Amino acid sequence: MFRTKEEVIQTILNEKNILIVQDLDGVCIPLVQDPLKREINKEYVKDVSRLRENFAVLTCGEHGGRRGVNRLVEKALNSKTNARENGLYLPGLAACGVEYQDRFSNSSLPGINDNEIDFLTKVPKKMRELLTNELNKFLPNLSSNLRNKLIDVAVCDTRFTPTLNFNEIFSFVKNDFKKVKGLQLIMEKIMNSLLEDSRKVGLDNSFYLHLMPNLGLRDGKEIMKYATENESGTTDIQFIINGAIKEAGLLLLLNKYISNKTGIYPFGENFNVRNAPKTLSKLIELCKGKISNDQMPLLIGVGDTVTSLKDAKDKFWLRGGSDRGFLTLIQRLGESYKKKNQVVFVNSCNDQVIRPRIHGTDMTGISDPYDDLKFNMIINDGPEEYIDWFKQLASNF
Repeated sequence: MFRTKEEVIQTILNEKNILIVQDLDGVCIPLVQDPLKREINKEYVKDVSRLRENFAVLTCGEHGGRRGVNRLVEKALNSKTNARENGLYLPGLAACGVEYQDRFSNSSLPGINDNEIDFLTKVPKKMRELLTNELNKFLPNLSSNLRNKLIDVAVCDTRFTPTLNFNEIFSFVKNDFKKVKGLQLIMEKIMNSLLEDSRKVGLDNSFYLHLMPNLGLRDGKEIMKYATENESGTTDIQFIINGAIKEAGLLLLLNKYISNKTGIYPFGENFNVRNAPKTLSKLIELCKGKISNDQMPLLIGVGDTVTSLKDAKDKFWLRGGSDRGFLTLIQRLGESYKKKNQVVFVNSCNDQVIRPRIHGTDMTGISDPYDDLKFNMIINDGPEEYIDWFKQLASNF
């Protein structure tokens, strides 16, 4: 039985030591086909600032750059100085764990080296060249003008997570899911080619491909969720620093949070996602060895990208989604520390980006009867409802 919004708020307010760790797109920012058209709610931005050190984002998007969430904050406030002067930027980890900033946008890049940054700057141009060639063959009847517009939207030139986002291209062929699947294969082919390019210049273990959404891991690689008649499946592939996964990012946030409280970094001042343990059990073991019960905050995890699908051939469940790992870790840390950690799921499906959504107790495509991850609360009506709930919570701080 899911808890009510009021019950979850009361659980949070009963604790003095709390940390809300929240995804962004699909949670407080509605999903859109063109990422440059995203918008963030002005009042939500102000409510976040009330929580101060008790709130952190954990996102595969980015803080800075022209596509970063900082630009959305400035646009919402209609000012390029207000956020910095008053600490209204969203603090926490971006780029899945390698871009950290505080609420004044003072930032750092824990774990990235200059050679990797240099390679990443060249990726968007290569993406564009490869995608142009592929679309010329796959959709030969497109006018050059329309093809360029679709490519402009698809190639996301983020600084540390360059991404192919095919939502707009999928929309163009949305009545033909077989073509959508063909486009997914193109997307995968392009990104694997870039991964091979990185290896050729000596960056063998520097990057991996993050598929959104995905169906978990097979042989160390994320599994594509192919399109069906009812949903698009994988819409984005990000080119990401190896080790940059959200569950490792959660520990970096805990390290920062506790250092702010006590002056001591439990995992050391140079801890980052790349030197973090690689499994949930090892991450929990590290926490238990370094963080005492009185230092561990009550954790509230909020996400929207969780998947579950039964493999038709082998009859086992494929479970993935970029938020699954950190939400599961929050749940298990609650069990280990005997705390009432809360896991919140936001239905992010809308008319622009079609995803599975929870209907009552029907969790098809998101969870299954044997899933270890259990949600405490469901936000049924997407970011708008979540922002209303968050406002109610923030008013008590």
